[in-house]
Amino acid sequence: MRYNFITIEGTIGAGKTTLAQKLASGYNGKLILERFEENPFLPKFYEDPARHAFPVELFFMAERFQHLKNLLSEADIFKSFTVSDFLFQKSLIFAQQNLNEDESKLYRMLFDIINPTLPKPDIILYLYAPVDKLLENIKKRGREYEQSITADYLHKIQTAYLDYFKLQHHSRVVLLNTSDLNWVENQSHFDKVVELLNEEFDTGLHYV
Repeated sequence: MRYNFITIEGTIGAGKTTLAQKLASGYNGKLILERFEENPFLPKFYEDPARHAFPVELFFMAERFQHLKNLLSEADIFKSFTVSDFLFQKSLIFAQQNLNEDESKLYRMLFDIINPTLPKPDIILYLYAPVDKLLENIKKRGREYEQSITADYLHKIQTAYLDYFKLQHHSRVVLLNTSDLNWVENQSHFDKVVELLNEEFDTGLHYV
């Protein structure tokens, strides 16, 4: 891999974890996954977002911080690169959509303290998929607490991601339209992603 630290991002149901796992296993990469199932507030959030948004987002931020902090302290000389299925800044993206004004201000204060201390990816691959495909993927993987996610919520999150990346002039961000891609069942589609991650990109947002 050209890049030492790759982050795969995408809205809920985009397939980022599957792709990160396939990249790590196929190319001897160190894998860092978000353990969303360990968040005890997540099912409660989908039942009552207003009540549980702050603890669910705070838990996620603390967990993401711990994972990335470990990346700095636990270098693995036997792995050729690192790939993660989350970007720390997603904490802010989700919080801005889910928290009320006072909660959002407090969350932003904590985020701004933590963020400068963490390693930044060399490249971010954002998996774009239409909302109907995201809903199909969510239904297919069958997590009970996710079945109440609405198309409006997914659209809101996806728009927030895109708005955020348009302002990132100091990071390499590649937006990949996955509408016609299936890297699980089609090796040539996976090879296309690998080729993409071995290209040289300037900083800024790139559409492919």
